[in-house]
Amino acid sequence: MSIPTDHPYDFDPTYGFEFDALRALKPPEAPPHFDDFWRTRYLAALGHDPQPRLSESASSHPGWQVQDIVYTSTDEFQIGGWLLVPRSGNVRRGLVVGHGYGGRDQPDFNIPVEDTAVLFPCFRGLSRSRRPPISDDPAWHVLHDIDKPERYILGGCVEDLWLAVSVLIKLYPVLEGRIGYSGISFGGGIGALAMAFEPRIDRGHLVVPTFSNMPVWLTLPTIGSGHSVQNYQKTHRDVLETLALFDAATAATRINIPLLVAVARFDPAVAPPCQFSVANARPTSNHHQVVILDAGHFDYPGSEEQHALLLEKVRRFFRTP
Repeated sequence: MSIPTDHPYDFDPTYGFEFDALRALKPPEAPPHFDDFWRTRYLAALGHDPQPRLSESASSHPGWQVQDIVYTSTDEFQIGGWLLVPRSGNVRRGLVVGHGYGGRDQPDFNIPVEDTAVLFPCFRGLSRSRRPPISDDPAWHVLHDIDKPERYILGGCVEDLWLAVSVLIKLYPVLEGRIGYSGISFGGGIGALAMAFEPRIDRGHLVVPTFSNMPVWLTLPTIGSGHSVQNYQKTHRDVLETLALFDAATAATRINIPLLVAVARFDPAVAPPCQFSVANARPTSNHHQVVILDAGHFDYPGSEEQHALLLEKVRRFFRTP
Protein backbone atom coordinates (compact mmCIF):
# COMPACT_ATOMS: atom_id res chain seq x y z
CA MET A 1 0.00 0.00 0.00
CA SER A 2 1.20 3.50 -0.79
CA ILE A 3 -0.59 6.43 0.82
CA PRO A 4 -0.35 9.65 -1.27
CA THR A 5 2.16 12.21 -0.04
CA ASP A 6 1.85 14.81 -2.81
CA HIS A 7 -1.39 16.74 -2.49
CA PRO A 8 -2.70 20.34 -2.70
CA TYR A 9 -4.31 20.56 0.76
CA ASP A 10 -3.16 22.72 3.66
CA PHE A 11 -3.83 19.83 6.05
CA ASP A 12 -2.80 16.19 6.23
CA PRO A 13 -5.62 13.97 4.86
CA THR A 14 -4.33 11.08 6.99
CA TYR A 15 -4.78 13.29 10.08
CA GLY A 16 -1.70 11.63 11.56
CA PHE A 17 -3.47 8.33 12.19
CA GLU A 18 -1.40 5.18 11.70
CA PHE A 19 -3.22 1.99 10.74
CA ASP A 20 -3.29 0.54 14.26
CA ALA A 21 -4.79 3.78 15.60
CA LEU A 22 -7.46 3.71 12.90
CA ARG A 23 -8.37 0.11 13.69
CA ALA A 24 -8.65 0.98 17.40
CA LEU A 25 -11.32 3.65 16.90
CA LYS A 26 -14.75 2.90 18.32
CA PRO A 27 -18.17 4.37 17.42
CA PRO A 28 -19.70 6.85 19.85
CA GLU A 29 -22.27 5.63 22.34
CA ALA A 30 -25.83 6.17 21.19
CA PRO A 31 -27.92 8.87 22.89
CA PRO A 32 -30.68 7.36 25.07
CA HIS A 33 -33.47 7.83 22.52
CA PHE A 34 -31.48 6.82 19.41
CA ASP A 35 -33.29 3.55 18.76
CA ASP A 36 -36.77 4.90 19.48
CA PHE A 37 -36.09 7.89 17.20
CA TRP A 38 -35.27 5.66 14.23
CA ARG A 39 -37.72 2.82 14.85
CA THR A 40 -40.59 5.29 15.01
CA ARG A 41 -39.51 6.82 11.70
CA TYR A 42 -39.07 3.41 10.10
CA LEU A 43 -42.54 2.21 11.06
CA ALA A 44 -44.04 5.43 9.73
CA ALA A 45 -42.13 5.10 6.45
CA LEU A 46 -43.19 1.48 6.12
CA GLY A 47 -46.81 2.63 6.04
CA HIS A 48 -46.27 4.79 2.94
CA ASP A 49 -47.27 3.63 -0.54
CA PRO A 50 -44.37 4.72 -2.81
CA GLN A 51 -46.54 4.61 -5.95
CA PRO A 52 -43.66 3.97 -8.38
CA ARG A 53 -44.12 5.33 -11.91
CA LEU A 54 -41.94 3.97 -14.70
CA SER A 55 -41.29 5.52 -18.09
CA GLU A 56 -38.99 5.01 -21.03
CA SER A 57 -35.52 6.43 -20.40
CA ALA A 58 -33.32 8.41 -22.75
CA SER A 59 -30.46 6.25 -21.51
CA SER A 60 -29.86 2.86 -23.10
CA HIS A 61 -27.49 -0.08 -22.70
CA PRO A 62 -27.12 -3.41 -24.50
CA GLY A 63 -27.15 -5.43 -21.29
CA TRP A 64 -29.76 -3.51 -19.31
CA GLN A 65 -33.31 -2.41 -19.87
CA VAL A 66 -33.27 1.17 -18.56
CA GLN A 67 -36.33 2.96 -17.23
CA ASP A 68 -36.78 6.30 -15.55
CA ILE A 69 -38.57 6.03 -12.23
CA VAL A 70 -40.33 8.39 -9.86
CA TYR A 71 -41.72 7.33 -6.50
CA THR A 72 -43.28 9.08 -3.53
CA SER A 73 -41.28 9.19 -0.32
CA THR A 74 -42.26 10.63 3.05
CA ASP A 75 -43.52 14.22 3.11
CA GLU A 76 -44.93 13.45 -0.36
CA PHE A 77 -41.43 14.02 -1.71
CA GLN A 78 -41.06 12.91 -5.33
CA ILE A 79 -37.88 10.88 -5.74
CA GLY A 80 -36.47 10.46 -9.24
CA GLY A 81 -33.97 7.93 -10.48
CA TRP A 82 -33.42 4.95 -12.76
CA LEU A 83 -34.31 1.28 -12.70
CA LEU A 84 -32.09 -1.25 -14.48
CA VAL A 85 -33.35 -4.73 -15.27
CA PRO A 86 -31.17 -7.30 -17.07
CA ARG A 87 -32.17 -7.93 -20.69
CA SER A 88 -31.44 -11.64 -20.27
CA GLY A 89 -31.95 -13.96 -17.32
CA ASN A 90 -34.43 -13.70 -14.47
CA VAL A 91 -34.70 -11.08 -11.74
CA ARG A 92 -33.72 -13.00 -8.62
CA ARG A 93 -32.27 -10.22 -6.45
CA GLY A 94 -32.73 -6.51 -5.90
CA LEU A 95 -30.17 -3.80 -5.21
CA VAL A 96 -30.58 -0.17 -4.17
CA VAL A 97 -27.57 2.01 -5.03
CA GLY A 98 -26.93 5.31 -3.25
CA HIS A 99 -24.78 8.14 -4.59
CA GLY A 100 -22.18 10.53 -3.25
CA TYR A 101 -22.80 14.18 -2.42
CA GLY A 102 -22.16 15.10 -6.03
CA GLY A 103 -25.45 13.44 -6.90
CA ARG A 104 -25.93 11.25 -9.96
CA ASP A 105 -26.58 12.08 -13.63
CA GLN A 106 -26.90 8.53 -14.89
CA PRO A 107 -27.00 4.96 -13.59
CA ASP A 108 -23.81 2.94 -13.22
CA PHE A 109 -23.95 0.40 -16.03
CA ASN A 110 -20.80 -1.34 -14.82
CA ILE A 111 -22.25 -2.46 -11.52
CA PRO A 112 -21.06 -6.08 -11.14
CA VAL A 113 -24.33 -7.92 -10.48
CA GLU A 114 -26.40 -10.44 -12.42
CA ASP A 115 -30.08 -11.42 -12.36
CA THR A 116 -30.68 -8.26 -10.35
CA ALA A 117 -33.10 -5.35 -10.57
CA VAL A 118 -31.02 -2.29 -9.66
CA LEU A 119 -32.67 0.90 -8.41
CA PHE A 120 -30.67 4.15 -8.46
CA PRO A 121 -32.66 6.72 -6.46
CA CYS A 122 -31.53 10.32 -6.13
CA PHE A 123 -31.88 11.37 -2.51
CA ARG A 124 -34.19 14.28 -1.81
CA GLY A 125 -32.91 17.66 -2.87
CA LEU A 126 -30.25 16.24 -5.19
CA SER A 127 -30.01 15.53 -8.93
CA ARG A 128 -33.34 14.11 -10.20
CA SER A 129 -34.92 14.83 -6.81
CA ARG A 130 -34.19 18.56 -6.66
CA ARG A 131 -36.89 20.67 -5.02
CA PRO A 132 -36.82 24.24 -3.69
CA PRO A 133 -36.04 25.48 -1.14
CA ILE A 134 -33.53 22.65 -0.62
CA SER A 135 -30.14 23.51 -2.08
CA ASP A 136 -28.35 20.89 -4.15
CA ASP A 137 -25.03 22.39 -3.07
CA PRO A 138 -23.64 19.94 -0.46
CA ALA A 139 -22.44 22.84 1.70
CA TRP A 140 -26.08 23.97 2.13
CA HIS A 141 -27.89 20.68 1.69
CA VAL A 142 -26.15 19.25 4.77
CA LEU A 143 -27.47 22.18 6.84
CA HIS A 144 -31.10 21.98 5.72
CA ASP A 145 -33.28 21.90 8.87
CA ILE A 146 -30.28 20.84 10.97
CA ASP A 147 -31.86 22.73 13.88
CA LYS A 148 -34.89 20.41 13.79
CA PRO A 149 -33.98 16.74 14.43
CA GLU A 150 -37.35 15.47 13.19
CA ARG A 151 -37.00 17.47 9.97
CA TYR A 152 -33.25 17.30 9.33
CA ILE A 153 -32.57 16.50 5.67
CA LEU A 154 -30.45 13.42 6.45
CA GLY A 155 -33.42 11.73 8.09
CA GLY A 156 -35.51 12.34 5.00
CA CYS A 157 -32.79 10.80 2.84
CA VAL A 158 -32.80 7.68 5.05
CA GLU A 159 -36.56 7.47 4.52
CA ASP A 160 -36.00 7.79 0.76
CA LEU A 161 -33.82 4.67 0.96
CA TRP A 162 -36.42 2.74 2.98
CA LEU A 163 -39.05 3.68 0.40
CA ALA A 164 -36.70 2.55 -2.39
CA VAL A 165 -36.78 -0.91 -0.82
CA SER A 166 -40.58 -0.71 -0.76
CA VAL A 167 -40.50 0.19 -4.47
CA LEU A 168 -38.51 -2.92 -5.41
CA ILE A 169 -40.80 -5.17 -3.40
CA LYS A 170 -43.89 -3.55 -4.93
CA LEU A 171 -42.53 -4.03 -8.47
CA TYR A 172 -41.06 -7.50 -7.79
CA PRO A 173 -42.69 -9.15 -4.75
CA VAL A 174 -40.39 -12.16 -5.17
CA LEU A 175 -37.47 -9.96 -4.07
CA GLU A 176 -38.63 -9.60 -0.46
CA GLY A 177 -35.70 -10.67 1.73
CA ARG A 178 -33.33 -10.63 -1.27
CA ILE A 179 -32.47 -6.93 -1.54
CA GLY A 180 -29.04 -5.44 -0.99
CA TYR A 181 -27.71 -1.91 -0.66
CA SER A 182 -24.57 -0.26 -1.99
CA GLY A 183 -23.58 3.33 -1.22
CA ILE A 184 -20.52 5.55 -1.43
CA SER A 185 -19.56 8.55 0.74
CA PHE A 186 -22.87 10.40 1.35
CA GLY A 187 -24.71 7.27 0.27
CA GLY A 188 -22.51 5.22 2.58
CA GLY A 189 -23.45 7.21 5.65
CA ILE A 190 -27.14 7.26 4.71
CA GLY A 191 -26.94 3.51 4.06
CA ALA A 192 -25.53 2.72 7.51
CA LEU A 193 -28.30 4.73 9.17
CA ALA A 194 -30.96 3.02 7.05
CA MET A 195 -29.71 -0.56 7.34
CA ALA A 196 -29.52 -0.40 11.12
CA PHE A 197 -33.33 -0.44 11.21
CA GLU A 198 -34.26 -2.07 7.88
CA PRO A 199 -34.74 -5.86 8.10
CA ARG A 200 -35.75 -6.06 4.44
CA ILE A 201 -32.12 -5.48 3.34
CA ASP A 202 -30.06 -8.67 3.54
CA ARG A 203 -26.54 -7.33 2.85
CA GLY A 204 -24.78 -4.00 2.45
CA HIS A 205 -21.73 -2.50 0.79
CA LEU A 206 -20.41 0.86 2.02
CA VAL A 207 -17.51 2.80 0.47
CA VAL A 208 -15.76 5.63 2.38
CA PRO A 209 -18.93 6.31 4.43
CA THR A 210 -19.45 9.76 5.91
CA PHE A 211 -21.52 11.15 8.81
CA SER A 212 -19.55 8.87 11.14
CA ASN A 213 -18.17 9.47 14.62
CA MET A 214 -19.64 12.96 14.74
CA PRO A 215 -17.57 14.22 17.70
CA VAL A 216 -14.47 13.55 15.60
CA TRP A 217 -16.11 14.60 12.31
CA LEU A 218 -16.68 18.08 13.74
CA THR A 219 -13.04 18.60 14.66
CA LEU A 220 -11.02 17.56 11.60
CA PRO A 221 -10.34 19.86 8.62
CA THR A 222 -12.07 18.74 5.45
CA ILE A 223 -13.07 19.84 1.96
CA GLY A 224 -16.33 17.89 2.38
CA SER A 225 -19.74 18.71 3.79
CA GLY A 226 -18.38 18.53 7.34
CA HIS A 227 -16.73 21.92 6.79
CA SER A 228 -20.13 23.64 6.59
CA VAL A 229 -21.33 21.94 9.75
CA GLN A 230 -18.11 22.91 11.55
CA ASN A 231 -18.75 26.55 10.65
CA TYR A 232 -22.37 26.22 11.76
CA GLN A 233 -21.25 24.82 15.09
CA LYS A 234 -19.33 28.02 15.87
CA THR A 235 -22.63 29.80 16.48
CA HIS A 236 -24.74 26.77 17.39
CA ARG A 237 -22.83 24.90 20.06
CA ASP A 238 -25.61 22.37 20.65
CA VAL A 239 -25.56 20.95 17.09
CA LEU A 240 -23.82 17.79 18.28
CA GLU A 241 -27.00 16.83 20.14
CA THR A 242 -28.76 16.61 16.79
CA LEU A 243 -25.84 15.01 14.97
CA ALA A 244 -25.59 12.26 17.59
CA LEU A 245 -28.89 10.95 16.23
CA PHE A 246 -27.43 10.81 12.70
CA ASP A 247 -24.13 9.10 13.42
CA ALA A 248 -23.47 6.35 10.86
CA ALA A 249 -20.88 4.67 13.09
CA THR A 250 -23.31 4.44 15.99
CA ALA A 251 -25.92 3.06 13.61
CA ALA A 252 -23.45 0.49 12.24
CA THR A 253 -23.24 -1.18 15.67
CA ARG A 254 -26.86 -2.18 15.11
CA ILE A 255 -26.35 -3.73 11.64
CA ASN A 256 -26.51 -7.52 11.83
CA ILE A 257 -26.41 -8.44 8.14
CA PRO A 258 -23.28 -9.18 6.06
CA LEU A 259 -21.33 -6.00 5.35
CA LEU A 260 -18.54 -5.18 2.94
CA VAL A 261 -16.97 -1.87 3.95
CA ALA A 262 -14.23 -0.13 1.96
CA VAL A 263 -12.33 2.55 3.87
CA ALA A 264 -9.41 4.81 2.95
CA ARG A 265 -6.33 5.80 4.92
CA PHE A 266 -6.09 9.18 3.14
CA ASP A 267 -9.17 11.23 2.35
CA PRO A 268 -9.55 15.03 2.27
CA ALA A 269 -13.38 14.90 2.11
CA VAL A 270 -14.29 12.17 4.61
CA ALA A 271 -11.69 11.85 7.35
CA PRO A 272 -10.34 8.28 7.63
CA PRO A 273 -10.94 8.12 11.43
CA CYS A 274 -14.64 8.61 10.72
CA GLN A 275 -14.70 5.96 8.00
CA PHE A 276 -12.89 3.44 10.18
CA SER A 277 -15.35 4.06 13.01
CA VAL A 278 -17.98 2.47 10.74
CA ALA A 279 -15.70 -0.39 9.71
CA ASN A 280 -14.83 -1.10 13.34
CA ALA A 281 -18.43 -1.14 14.52
CA ARG A 282 -18.77 -4.91 14.02
CA PRO A 283 -16.19 -7.67 14.57
CA THR A 284 -14.48 -8.69 11.33
CA SER A 285 -15.67 -12.12 10.17
CA ASN A 286 -16.91 -13.93 7.09
CA HIS A 287 -20.05 -11.80 7.43
CA HIS A 288 -18.24 -8.48 7.90
CA GLN A 289 -15.41 -7.73 5.50
CA VAL A 290 -13.21 -4.63 5.44
CA VAL A 291 -11.23 -3.50 2.40
CA ILE A 292 -8.48 -0.92 2.89
CA LEU A 293 -7.89 1.64 0.11
CA ASP A 294 -4.89 3.93 -0.06
CA ALA A 295 -7.08 6.99 -0.60
CA GLY A 296 -10.64 8.19 -1.07
CA HIS A 297 -11.97 11.23 -2.95
CA PHE A 298 -8.53 11.50 -4.55
CA ASP A 299 -6.79 10.07 -7.63
CA TYR A 300 -3.65 8.12 -6.76
CA PRO A 301 -1.22 5.67 -8.37
CA GLY A 302 -2.57 2.16 -8.12
CA SER A 303 -6.20 3.29 -7.68
CA GLU A 304 -7.38 1.37 -10.76
CA GLU A 305 -5.88 -1.87 -9.46
CA GLN A 306 -7.31 -1.42 -5.98
CA HIS A 307 -10.76 -0.59 -7.28
CA ALA A 308 -10.66 -3.55 -9.67
CA LEU A 309 -9.98 -5.83 -6.70
CA LEU A 310 -12.80 -4.17 -4.76
CA LEU A 311 -15.14 -4.60 -7.73
CA GLU A 312 -14.43 -8.33 -7.78
CA LYS A 313 -15.19 -8.56 -4.06
CA VAL A 314 -18.46 -6.71 -4.70
CA ARG A 315 -19.29 -9.15 -7.49
CA ARG A 316 -18.84 -12.12 -5.16
CA PHE A 317 -20.60 -10.36 -2.28
CA PHE A 318 -23.80 -9.72 -4.25
CA ARG A 319 -23.65 -12.92 -6.29
CA THR A 320 -27.08 -14.42 -6.81
CA PRO A 321 -27.37 -17.64 -4.74
